[in-house]
Amino acid sequence: MDRYYWGVDLGGTKIECIVIDRNTDQPIVRERIETESVKGYQHILGQIKILIERCANIVGHYPNAVGFGTPGTLDPVHGVMKNCNTTALNGQPLDKDLNETLGIHAVIANDANCFALAETHFGVVKRIKPEAQIVFGIIMGTGVGSGIVVDGKCLYGCHGIAGEWGHNVLEPNGADCYCGKQGCVETVISGKGLERYYYELSSQALSLPEIVEQAKQNNHEAVKTITRLREYFGLAVARIINVLDPEIIVIGGGVGNIEALYQDIETQILPHLFNTELNTLIVKPELGDSAGVYGAAALVKNIS
Repeated sequence: MDRYYWGVDLGGTKIECIVIDRNTDQPIVRERIETESVKGYQHILGQIKILIERCANIVGHYPNAVGFGTPGTLDPVHGVMKNCNTTALNGQPLDKDLNETLGIHAVIANDANCFALAETHFGVVKRIKPEAQIVFGIIMGTGVGSGIVVDGKCLYGCHGIAGEWGHNVLEPNGADCYCGKQGCVETVISGKGLERYYYELSSQALSLPEIVEQAKQNNHEAVKTITRLREYFGLAVARIINVLDPEIIVIGGGVGNIEALYQDIETQILPHLFNTELNTLIVKPELGDSAGVYGAAALVKNIS
């Protein structure tokens, strides 16, 4: 059994590796390197190899398995990456190539799954409800992503898209989404969706933090935008609770920082809930920008 958990957060601009002591759950190494993705797929693989070898030299041990958080999904049917904003990865058998390049067992999950895993094993869930069987992790920022953790492990599904909450229709005949549908959760309650709605009301282009500040000053259009967020969030989350019934939901991303989202949250969810009371905890994360790399390490907790 490997003494350490190894995780790599594979981003568009940087690649970060963490090595965590199995006995203490404390990181002993964290190193970064530039991705340089414009140089192509093979170069990215080379950068990962450089980083892994650098960390191995520091700890005096080469890993048997490494978890990788990626900006897309490994298609379980075709065995290649899809939906990556680091486009050089799309269509590539990343797990197989990592196995061959590094001589390790690579485990891959997207950033939302890694977020949910990180907060389950190392963050807020571990602290306040470590016995939780089902955890739903949400990233609400420029877009909307989510991941499901059951008994400490990611749920992937037969298409590799389990937890793809952001592309369910929330507002029929709503704004066009890049996925081809209209009124997806992502188009309605993402940061970009809220900014677009405010612009439609006011003809002013403000950032989400500016809209939040305007709402605090009782600007009519801003208040209406935040009210819309609260109402649609309640509807969208109630559907998740009705289907999965998680003990805890963790909300990350910039939209998740809006305090109004949590105020009297039961009144937004209960009208759409099958159950007559809300017992699911809805909380903020604790790991911040570190969630990706911690979640990648958590991918190998059950196999290394």
